[in-house]
Amino acid sequence: MTIDHRAPPPPSGPVPWDKDFAQRLLADMLRTRRMEEKCAELYGAGKIRGFLHLYIGEEAVAAGALAALRAEDNVVATYREHGHALLRGMSMGAIMAEMYGKREGCARGRGGSMHLFDAQTRLFGGNAIVAGGLPLATGLGLAAQMLNEDRVTACFFGDGAVAEGAFHESLNLAALWKLPVLFCCENNLYGMGTAIERAEAQTDFCAKAASYAMPAQRVDGMDIVAVHEATQQAVQRVRGGGPMFLEYQTYRFRAHSMFDAELYRDKAEVEEWKTRGPIHTFTARLKSEGKLTEEAFLALDAAAQREVEDAVAFAEAGGWEPVADLLKDVHTS
Repeated sequence: MTIDHRAPPPPSGPVPWDKDFAQRLLADMLRTRRMEEKCAELYGAGKIRGFLHLYIGEEAVAAGALAALRAEDNVVATYREHGHALLRGMSMGAIMAEMYGKREGCARGRGGSMHLFDAQTRLFGGNAIVAGGLPLATGLGLAAQMLNEDRVTACFFGDGAVAEGAFHESLNLAALWKLPVLFCCENNLYGMGTAIERAEAQTDFCAKAASYAMPAQRVDGMDIVAVHEATQQAVQRVRGGGPMFLEYQTYRFRAHSMFDAELYRDKAEVEEWKTRGPIHTFTARLKSEGKLTEEAFLALDAAAQREVEDAVAFAEAGGWEPVADLLKDVHTS
């Protein structure tokens, strides 16, 4: 399979949803985008430290896919998981406080950007290890099967994870045992700074999944309509019917991380892909169908901005974990 790094035409076509649901998903993308933009600003100001991997450009995947899940389903994510945590139901304040390293964060400031976790919303963590979440998702699927629970596990991972042994082991066992796991590959064409065709002999990821006798489908990850519709159908298939693989073809507009000099791709390529940005293309489609006015869009955006401001204020007002507590929950043998 030849990899074309040129951007296809922008998403188009009718939006098959009512106004309320369509605007809800647009709001989800806006909330994610504004939070991420603020995180980049705060990183530059030294408020957020350590690693920071932004999701800007890929919002349609998290927004469209998570809306297809039930509250009782499980979600496993990667280190680029801020949007997944937010849209799964974690408060933006808890996310921002965790970014700051404050004790009011979801992991009391101990995990930071790459390790957001919330048992209440069944978000079983971001994971700093490439492909580290796949075996966890397979285990969660096995637990649901053994406990006879009607519960799907959606596991998100990047294209770089497909080259890891854990990917093959997890898909093999999930297919062998017919586990209720939906494997969600967010393919943004680059594993860190390496184009996938320079690291993968077989770049057709659906073919890899199909080699484990698993249904596989490629989806336009910049089109929230395509993402949601495909994920909804996949979840229905997985629920009681065994695993499935979805490859969301998406693109990140920012560098891999804040430490990335981004010397491996042309600026012209990034600008071309920005014409397919999921927020402005979806906004245009809704306006053309009379499901969104400019005033309504501005109201949604203003609400997202206020939520970000409140989250930052919450994090700023938070406290540091006392030094005396740093050895709590640390176990050794």
